[in-house]
Amino acid sequence: MTVSHPPDFDAFRALSARLGKDPLRVQGPGGNTSLKDGPVMWIKASGTELADAEVRSVFVPVDHVRALAEARGQSGDGSCKGTVVDPEIGLRPSIETTFHAALDWPIVVHTHSIATLVHAAGPAGRAAARENLAGLPAVFGPNAKPGLPLTGEIVARARPDTQVFVLENHGLIVTGQTTTEVAAVIEDVEQCLAMPPRALAPVSQSAPPPDGFDWAEESWIAKDAWATQLAVGGSYYPDHVVFLGPALPVAHTGDAPAVLHEGLGIAIRNGATPSQRAMLRCLSDFLLRLPEDWVPEPIGPAAEADLMTWDAEKYRQALAARQ
Repeated sequence: MTVSHPPDFDAFRALSARLGKDPLRVQGPGGNTSLKDGPVMWIKASGTELADAEVRSVFVPVDHVRALAEARGQSGDGSCKGTVVDPEIGLRPSIETTFHAALDWPIVVHTHSIATLVHAAGPAGRAAARENLAGLPAVFGPNAKPGLPLTGEIVARARPDTQVFVLENHGLIVTGQTTTEVAAVIEDVEQCLAMPPRALAPVSQSAPPPDGFDWAEESWIAKDAWATQLAVGGSYYPDHVVFLGPALPVAHTGDAPAVLHEGLGIAIRNGATPSQRAMLRCLSDFLLRLPEDWVPEPIGPAAEADLMTWDAEKYRQALAARQ
């Protein structure tokens, strides 16, 4: 069964691609966007990248009514795999399809905005975000596992006029009637939460990297005591866990893609995937903008273990590794 695209699909794809190509908004296969067209909702497929939205088929058409029923716990398991209108596509909908279905707006955009993560990762940042976004129709949600748990938290807080959702230790959701409107609201949020990066001195290496590794561009973290403490002290958002594992290890444990060597640098495995490299840059961008008097809160070992053993995330990792 072939499903035709709505008239504004090209503009929707263009916005998705623009966000996906900006590492300060989206990293690798992170983030997702959706467009509702009558009974059909187009949603980014799990494991694909928004950056490819204009050059590859990264969107899956799902039955909106059936996806909404899964969001409400009335049917299915919350994965929305059975709601795909054209099964021959061979891709799964995003693991966050349920909140896209539940939000009553034609356009829904979810990003892992660095500016939002900096604010949403700890109490001081969250307080600043509430103040800075006071003029926008924004609500704040607690950290929750992607999928039905996160959908429940979002729905519980959404009002008919809510267009901005700041998710603790996770990211940003913006909704609207049109692609143009959503793009404008995203820019408003980004300007309100903008944080300048710290200036860094050039990093020089005094030792060769371990066998099978290279020194990463983000090695400044290992030469900064404050940044090192945070990088090895926990994980502050889900995709770090999914692609890099909990925090950054300081010893070669198993097949860790990146290892922090205090005072020397971060060694990244020669075979690291683009998604793993993107998440290492995400950590660097996050720490470069985090004020030193803001204390971020890790998501914790229980949440990390839950993400690492979740079949939906294993599927996304496998697809992302093929990119």
